[in-house]
Amino acid sequence: MTTNAGPASLILASASKARCQMLTSAGIEFVVQPSDIDEAAVRQVLDSPGATMPPADVALVLAEAKAAAIAEQNPDKLIIGADQVLDLEGEILSKPGSIADAHRQLKALRGRTHELHSGVCCVRGDKTLWRHTASASLTVREFSDRFLQDYLNREGEKVCQSVGAYQLEGRGAQLFSKIDGDYFTILGMPLLPLLNFLRETGAIGE
Repeated sequence: MTTNAGPASLILASASKARCQMLTSAGIEFVVQPSDIDEAAVRQVLDSPGATMPPADVALVLAEAKAAAIAEQNPDKLIIGADQVLDLEGEILSKPGSIADAHRQLKALRGRTHELHSGVCCVRGDKTLWRHTASASLTVREFSDRFLQDYLNREGEKVCQSVGAYQLEGRGAQLFSKIDGDYFTILGMPLLPLLNFLRETGAIGE
């Protein structure tokens, strides 16, 4: 894996460290070229009052928009786009903009179950070749205010890098009492279905 577009035939249109690490650990050769679409503006339109798009579809639309933007610049490459949406009983939560926002989000999640919807797609040129969504259900335990403050103090600005202000692969695991769903989906990309598609198309070895 390299960080700039180069000779590899696969491009990941995401700056997510978790998604990058997933592909790298799986032994996939790829380059990273993050999309510069205004994700916040797109989310605002998709989640505006009166919008009827299910949260899982919002994740897929964002994933496809990222991939399409990079495909325009690299029409001969296979572009992987991915996005994730946190659905708290119909309300979509975005990445917290500050530690104070993270504090508010985690208090809202405390003692409740939410869904993580992860969308992934592959685009070449002006065609979307494949798309997939997967969901996971996570129940946040009734942690104390003291634990919450200690968690935020220890994690610092890292909490602003993920929806829900947590990273399950780290200290964020202590926030939960129950999890139902695929681990890779929770990290932000349904990896196994993606690998299946890449094998079927010959993008990676069988």
